[in-house]
Amino acid sequence: MSWLDKFPLAILIALAAWMAVAPISPEPHLIEKLRMLSQGTLVKPLDMFDLLLHSAPIVLLVVRLWRKFTVK
Repeated sequence: MSWLDKFPLAILIALAAWMAVAPISPEPHLIEKLRMLSQGTLVKPLDMFDLLLHSAPIVLLVVRLWRKFTVK
């Protein structure tokens, strides 16, 4: 996990924020896919990949911040 510790935090924050709201119109994909997941309609592989793609930077940011404040 040292590669994540070396990754610039500002870039990771910007990437996570960008992927969380992209595309802005008509609604962010992350919100749409989470809604589909809660309703049980997230069944297409492309939709699952889209959820993974848009949530991965947020997960990496959380892990990076957790490691920054707890590990060391």
